Amino acid sequence: MLQIENVRVGYQRSTVLHGVSVEVPADGVAAVLGHNGAGKSTLLRAAVGLLTPSAGTVRLDGEDITRRKPHERVARGMAYVPQGQQAFPHLTTAENLQLVADGRRRGREAVAEALDLFPALRAFSSRRAGLLSGGQRQQLAIARALVTGPRILLLDEPTEGIQPSVVAEIEETILALAARGGLSVLLVEQHVGFAMRAAQRYYVLEAGRVTSSGEGGRDAERSVREALSV
Repeated sequence: MLQIENVRVGYQRSTVLHGVSVEVPADGVAAVLGHNGAGKSTLLRAAVGLLTPSAGTVRLDGEDITRRKPHERVARGMAYVPQGQQAFPHLTTAENLQLVADGRRRGREAVAEALDLFPALRAFSSRRAGLLSGGQRQQLAIARALVTGPRILLLDEPTEGIQPSVVAEIEETILALAARGGLSVLLVEQHVGFAMRAAQRYYVLEAGRVTSSGEGGRDAERSVREALSV
């Protein structure tokens, strides 16, 4: 579904990724792991078009989208949830979802489906997003992305800084999305256990380079932890 091939990208004169290649399987999950500063968020920003690589290519379903603008990638089925539980704080939960749904053919149905995935949000539909907990805002951010009906979802550390009970809910939802098919996921995550349960492929980044990769699953968890301990 998504192929990132030998991508070199950075900020101004500072190169962050040095020839990184990552593939996301169709209807599957690829997990990217690494310590802070390894280049994980930069990789997602390059994939969604917020950064333009100085070398390498990004392909979505076989199409070269390396020079496509972010809105063009969204139109082709890409959705991105950055770090920080982002939402419009002065709008209610319902208004945040409706803002994305407006003008979409299945907008109303998509909102209902997103709320089915995150039932806790229904109870706070009239509450301003700025008054939600961090975990609830993260659920809202993922729900907003799903309302767009993506074919591939890019998640940047969706469980970071969230209370354990909500982390479990987010993990269960992502696992359910991956299991039902029709959606590919590129997951940047610090929780190795969760990432290996969800992913068919994993990549470990260190200083902007892939230092380890392979098939996901519980059997890979030990190898990933060893790679991260180096």
